Amino acid sequence: RCGPRILNITPNCRRARIWTNLTMKKNERGALELFKSNVTPTNNVMKLYASLLALAFGAMFSATTGFSQTMKTNHTERATFGGGCFWCMEAVFQRIPGVVSVTSGYAGGHTVNPTYEQVCTGNTGHAEVIQLEFDPAKISYEKLLEFFWDAHDPTTLNRQDNDRGTQYRSIILYADEAQKIAAEKSKAAEQQKFRNPIVTEIVPLKAFYKAENYHQNYYNNNPNQPYCSITILPKIEKLEKKLQQMKSQTNPK
Repeated sequence: RCGPRILNITPNCRRARIWTNLTMKKNERGALELFKSNVTPTNNVMKLYASLLALAFGAMFSATTGFSQTMKTNHTERATFGGGCFWCMEAVFQRIPGVVSVTSGYAGGHTVNPTYEQVCTGNTGHAEVIQLEFDPAKISYEKLLEFFWDAHDPTTLNRQDNDRGTQYRSIILYADEAQKIAAEKSKAAEQQKFRNPIVTEIVPLKAFYKAENYHQNYYNNNPNQPYCSITILPKIEKLEKKLQQMKSQTNPK
């Protein structure tokens, strides 16, 4: 867990600073709950706003697209992306129709079965990533790449917003030659939209290590957490606008 000890190791970790104001305790079911001390009225409003929007988005996606995150078909494929904090990437891709599941984890490094604390030091070589299971009949790998570029800034080396370190680098880990070709083609096309060069790594996936349970489904479980309302919520709002535009183009009035 990110906390005072991790803060000393990674002073630039924005989440570490937030977590130092949190305590963790077990509820009656043994699940972890997060509590923030000295909550101000402004934070209360922000947290309520984040909660209501999260609920509204979930209802909207279900009603307008008929898509369910738990729905599975006979054939699915996997994609592995890293674009900074995996809490952010997970929250975005969970809301994309055609994505069946999203798992936060670590990949691209040399340490076997790394812990979050180890990855935070930057010495494992791993990046925070998400691994998607998606239905290719509903969304293509190429379309997922488009969402990937939109979900982060691929031109900042080892940094997204205030999260800094090699663990936050932009990276695509391909599962086969077809994904490699698609990623390289997509990167070349996307470069036309940016003034600065894209620094995203495109490398083969050698191993994926699932992150600790408290990192999974993080935004949905903790919409009131300050990092969620300040950093993740704007990314969800951006995605919502894109999906609405796509829907309008597909079904013009």
